[in-house]
Amino acid sequence: MQKQWSARQYHGSEFHNSRAVINRYLGYWDGNPATLVPLSPADSAPLYVEMMGGSAKIIAKSNELFSEGSYRHAMELLNKLVYAEPTNTEAKDLLADVFDQLGYQYESASVRHVFLSSSEELRNGVKPFESPRGGSPTVARAMTTGQWWDAVATRVDSQAADEINFVLNFITPDTGQTFVVEMSGGTLSNIEGYSAPNPDATITMNRSDVETIIMGQATLGSQLQNGVGTVTGNAALLMQLNSVLVSFDPSFEVIPGTLNP
Repeated sequence: MQKQWSARQYHGSEFHNSRAVINRYLGYWDGNPATLVPLSPADSAPLYVEMMGGSAKIIAKSNELFSEGSYRHAMELLNKLVYAEPTNTEAKDLLADVFDQLGYQYESASVRHVFLSSSEELRNGVKPFESPRGGSPTVARAMTTGQWWDAVATRVDSQAADEINFVLNFITPDTGQTFVVEMSGGTLSNIEGYSAPNPDATITMNRSDVETIIMGQATLGSQLQNGVGTVTGNAALLMQLNSVLVSFDPSFEVIPGTLNP
């Protein structure tokens, strides 16, 4: 198979793809009870570091393994140390060196990217960037109204919304579409092609004006306040909905201690 270019791991990887097949048909668990409900890395790492004699011994052994070319063994030790001591710069720099070497060795572009981008994160921290809001008009037009409501639903804080229940009709006259949008059990859902007979509120807005919201140039509330569209019934529901929406920070760390190094 190594001689067949179509089977080479240029994009995917043999060990990752084979694991995915096993996961698809048999599940992620390997049958060992010790791996059924394991501690998180952050919870288990401090004990490992303590039992190995502390950070100085781990770094010394990892340097030895690095010199021998035993990069994955070094990675095992340093990963525990970085989880236990996220501010240990020496450990993070050495782990970055290990990731560099592993990245250089793999043929798979995606695997190389994982290792090399993580080494960059360890050395320089997470680079802040603004969350994309579908700013392209082309993207906004391609997203259906139902998909937009689905995207809004992903931002709902289910615990904060647990006591909020409402049903509203959402109508886009220029496309002739109707949607029932329901908040129940901390979950926001929508279904196209229906209208609730007794909604708590009804919002009417042209689909072309919804695209302005999708692009992040306005909000549903600001559009209605500016007279773009109408709302009948309990308009306060929009304030309730807005109060339980969270904004995701895309600048999250993959490796501990890299968000604010």
